[in-house]
Amino acid sequence: MSDKENTLDDEFLDDELLEGQEQEQENEEEEEEKSVEETLSDELAKEKDKFLRLFAEFENYKRRTSKERMELFKTAGQEVIVSLLPVLDDFDRAMKELAKSEDKETFTGIELINVKLRETLKGKGLEMVEAKAGDVFDADIHEAITQIPAPDKKMKGKIIDVIEKGFKLGDRIIRHPKVVVGN
Repeated sequence: MSDKENTLDDEFLDDELLEGQEQEQENEEEEEEKSVEETLSDELAKEKDKFLRLFAEFENYKRRTSKERMELFKTAGQEVIVSLLPVLDDFDRAMKELAKSEDKETFTGIELINVKLRETLKGKGLEMVEAKAGDVFDADIHEAITQIPAPDKKMKGKIIDVIEKGFKLGDRIIRHPKVVVGN
């Protein structure tokens, strides 16, 4: 080979090497760009996930506080209503005694006041817990004051007598009915 051919071959090899190096650099740059894009994409996905979780947590907080506020409004007057329950008991006793007397006008007047008080409290959410003789005793609802021998086998585990009426405010029992249970 001649020197000219050697020089051309060397130049050709040098050009190929340079092109190969340039292509490698371009590939590395593309990989860097992809890795930067992938990194940014991953960071964006993490931030979106973080945002969604924070948003869901905030929505749960709003729902919970709203529910608590509604419960508070429903039972806001609970203390006052509980303090009026003995007054209702006294009205019941007074009604029984006035029914025995011959003074019907007084009985009618007291009865009107009793009805008005009960309707007002009912409007505020107060309800009587039903308990009567012969009902099955339920420890979740009734409060057993005492147990006595049942008059017959049918009355075992049932309410014999109701000593004090029970009341609930909304869904919550604020005073359990006090009962005597047969055993």
